[in-house]
Amino acid sequence: MKNPVPQAASLLLEKLMLLVHVHVRPFLAGSGGETTPPAPGDYDTSSFKRGDLLEVPRTLFIHFGIYLGENRVAHLMPDILPSFTDDLQQIQQVVTNKRLILGVIARTASVRVDTVEDFAYGGSILVNHMDRLFEDQVLGSEESARRAEKLMGATAYSLLWNNCEHFVTYCRYGAPVSFQTDKFCETVKMIIRDQRSVLASVLVGLASIVCLGLAPSTTLPTIFIPFFLWMAG
Repeated sequence: MKNPVPQAASLLLEKLMLLVHVHVRPFLAGSGGETTPPAPGDYDTSSFKRGDLLEVPRTLFIHFGIYLGENRVAHLMPDILPSFTDDLQQIQQVVTNKRLILGVIARTASVRVDTVEDFAYGGSILVNHMDRLFEDQVLGSEESARRAEKLMGATAYSLLWNNCEHFVTYCRYGAPVSFQTDKFCETVKMIIRDQRSVLASVLVGLASIVCLGLAPSTTLPTIFIPFFLWMAG
């Protein structure tokens, strides 16, 4: 029988990270009052090389992609649509808010190719900024691009264990890791280990449940008590 404690912790952490993503991510174009993406040509891609790792810093997180050349970026995005259709023409349309959020909840995504403009959405772009952290582990540029191309299409998704950062680090460095996830988990551990922050931790957990919901059969003791014990251990 699987240990329910790590599962409960993972569920709560993912819901908290979803709140962060929903509130700060400048979503792409679509229905419901969403804004229009920047026009083509807003970015100078002349210095980009095939296989480059692109980063777009946001307020509380970073979005990642692999440059494929000719103004194309491969990146992993949550998306519910691949669960319902194989129509590539529909899937390739710019991801809307609803598609993205439902994809996170359903843990489905796709590795897709978009223009640099749609990928960056007005944000500044850093190129190969993570190379300094991996030293001699950087793969060849062509190998990085080919890995990204081989992973194109629908895939499982997890905010903690399989996100856009895992995708690009696998492609460029050969190992899927996420420093954003590590930092987030360490921050949560620090908060919970601080006895003065226990009440705040409970309130944050309750807020995540109210905003995103849990299964009706899930009770507070089964979620929070094992979670606190596991994180404090």
